Amino acid sequence: MNKTLLVVLIVLALALIAYNVTLVNFSNPLEGNSIVAIIGIMASLCAIVLLLLYVMSKKVQKEVDKKN
Repeated sequence: MNKTLLVVLIVLALALIAYNVTLVNFSNPLEGNSIVAIIGIMASLCAIVLLLLYVMSKKVQKEVDKKN
């Protein structure tokens, strides 16, 4: 996966987090559309974690290949 694509995907996930934060009703966060926004925030955070894990695994793979 191209590094530019990774950056674009992470920026899109951050943009989704920012958008969903605006939809959360902080006085009642577990009712109505707020719960959907919270689920969207958690899904975006999971996507970012997975992308960062992918980057780290590629770095480890390069180190292992360099040793062999």
